[in-house]
Amino acid sequence: MAGESQRQYHPWLPFVTLLRKEILRFWRVSSQTLLTPIITASLYLFVFGATLGERLSVLEGFSYAQFVIPGLILMGVINNSFANCSSSLFMSRYLGGIVDLLVTPVSPPQFIMAYTLAAMLRGTLVGTVVCGISTLFASMPWEAPLLAILMALLASFLFAQFGLIAAIFAHNFDTLSMYSNFLILPLIYLGGVFYPISILPETWERLSYLNPLFYLIDGFRHAILGVGDTSYLMAFGVSGAMALGLFGWAAWLIGKGYRLRT
Repeated sequence: MAGESQRQYHPWLPFVTLLRKEILRFWRVSSQTLLTPIITASLYLFVFGATLGERLSVLEGFSYAQFVIPGLILMGVINNSFANCSSSLFMSRYLGGIVDLLVTPVSPPQFIMAYTLAAMLRGTLVGTVVCGISTLFASMPWEAPLLAILMALLASFLFAQFGLIAAIFAHNFDTLSMYSNFLILPLIYLGGVFYPISILPETWERLSYLNPLFYLIDGFRHAILGVGDTSYLMAFGVSGAMALGLFGWAAWLIGKGYRLRT
């Protein structure tokens, strides 16, 4: 009997179970996790698409709606990927359920990827719907669709890692919300979502290159419009390096059980 039970056990079963749990967690409250951010993004699209879209242009050859839509799509992907990981892991810490997960045969990479894939699914679902709604306001050329998809997935992966790290270091719900309100949102807004950095004064333009979110936003827009302030190599290189760095940091923290057992 013991041999039969051992043969039936699959080493990836705990990972699949955790992934399924995380997906069901946000799906059961889809009105909050999916519908609310989609409505918010739709309001942005209406304001900048229907009202300013044809009356303003910040990039030659494109309407303002065409310029701003890629940034709004990626903003939805980033915010929801971060929110999914950070809220889920923090609640597990807060309620004590994380202790049960730590004694299961789930390796740190499997632990991270279960949370990450669920967050990426939520982020890409929101981004896909926002992309569909954006067709009501402007048509996009989609110069390099595969690169655009890759950049969106990379952004989602990166902020899923950041969400895990933020959840580990957060002391309470207020601390967790500060990461989103006082770090992510300012970096998004200053990363070129609503304007190209090339129109800024030289000093501010140079400072914009220090913003890590600039490379995600510009790379995604470059793939859609075919025009960007930086090259694909630079955008993907910087973004990929940040993603790998955050993944390594998250794996180290979770492997050590840092602040997870208290």
